[in-house]
Amino acid sequence: MKRREFLKNITFFALGGLIMPSLIMEERAEAAWQVKEAWAGVKVKPTYLKFGALENREQTDAIVVHHIGNTDADVSAETVHSWHQNQGWSGIGYHYLIRKDGTIEQGRPRDTVGAHCYGENWHTVGINIVGNFEESQPMAAQMESAGRLLSALCINYGLVPGDDTIFGHRDFNDTACPGRNLYARMPELVQKARKFYFGRRP
Repeated sequence: MKRREFLKNITFFALGGLIMPSLIMEERAEAAWQVKEAWAGVKVKPTYLKFGALENREQTDAIVVHHIGNTDADVSAETVHSWHQNQGWSGIGYHYLIRKDGTIEQGRPRDTVGAHCYGENWHTVGINIVGNFEESQPMAAQMESAGRLLSALCINYGLVPGDDTIFGHRDFNDTACPGRNLYARMPELVQKARKFYFGRRP
């Protein structure tokens, strides 16, 4: 018997299936357990960036993948933060940035509205995989980290990794982002996310 079924059966038989608040509390505890498990093995490096005014995101139903584009250098979240502040933004527009060695750096706080996909920021999380993928290929470590991060985010927000939840920037806007080489590998990235997603769920 799976853990979820076991917990539900205990609740039902102990209370005769009549006390719904207890069942609701069990469901919330189970959801919290799943989210905690989802982030196991996903290391996000804190950056302690200081932002201007930010708005909380009320809905999350999609994740958008980007690249840096204007350079293939291994730039940091702190560097992108300064670029975006120099444009008058509150700070880095992406929620996560994945370096060449696969390190995941924190950008904007996860549950705030980003500034990464025009017209779609209100309901999406933005991930930037560092590089210019019009010219180069993402590193294997970046693809691995992106798969793990996408899986964790999907579980966190109650999504299932697929082509209806994980997008390239160009799927929404008139842009080359995330670069032709990374965009061609989006199905591979979704499959990696699905592998981790279904491997983690109880």
